[in-house]
Amino acid sequence: MTVLPPARIAPSLLSADFARLGEEVAAVVAAGADWIHFDVMDNHFVPNLTMGPMVCAALRPHTQAPIDVHLMVEPVDALVPAFAKAGANIISFHPEASRHVDRTLALIRDHGCQAGLVFNPATPLDWMDHVMDRLDLVLLMSVNPGFGGQSFIPHTLQKLQQARGRIDRWQARGGQAIALEIDGGVKPDNIAGIRAAGADAFVAGSAVFGQPDYRRVIADLRQGIAQGDAQRSAAAEPDETIVS
Repeated sequence: MTVLPPARIAPSLLSADFARLGEEVAAVVAAGADWIHFDVMDNHFVPNLTMGPMVCAALRPHTQAPIDVHLMVEPVDALVPAFAKAGANIISFHPEASRHVDRTLALIRDHGCQAGLVFNPATPLDWMDHVMDRLDLVLLMSVNPGFGGQSFIPHTLQKLQQARGRIDRWQARGGQAIALEIDGGVKPDNIAGIRAAGADAFVAGSAVFGQPDYRRVIADLRQGIAQGDAQRSAAAEPDETIVS
């Protein structure tokens, strides 16, 4: 049976109070968050306009937690060095936004960051097969990118299972570890099924930020993850039914 890596919870700053981002980052990490998810939108590749490298640099002194930068911009390459310098630990991008996906992944790693590839709901996973050796993270969008607070798209669970299978087969052949992250509509009441489908990193925006008790909601997310682990283990158990 494949054992999933430890779960990482990555609250998305897209849903935080922008007037007090430093406090929000410190509070959510103190409440048990593992990563900080930093959504970068350019009002071109996706609707909406959010944060740039200067905001990332301003937040870096407020936490030692990894900053997980999701670039929803086109073109990508010019921003990679800027975010690396600003303190990003992980930088991921959409294959549709790069003329040379392999080169962009190499650029991210050359600047000392982990590299990730992001798949929109309708983007096929085939891109993965050609760049597995350069990936540290695969991020599946379970909503259409551009806005927070959207509902989880159910067919993402099947796509998660397919991505999990690709990663597991790669690692079984001696490939490097690749995290599998999910972003969009993740909440305590659906995270168990998401974990059972194979995710090991979870972006949660409105499910965390804006809630009255960050520690409580993160604990609820972890309880759901544990339920997902149990579901996965139960599904992997051999059928011992005796047929007479």
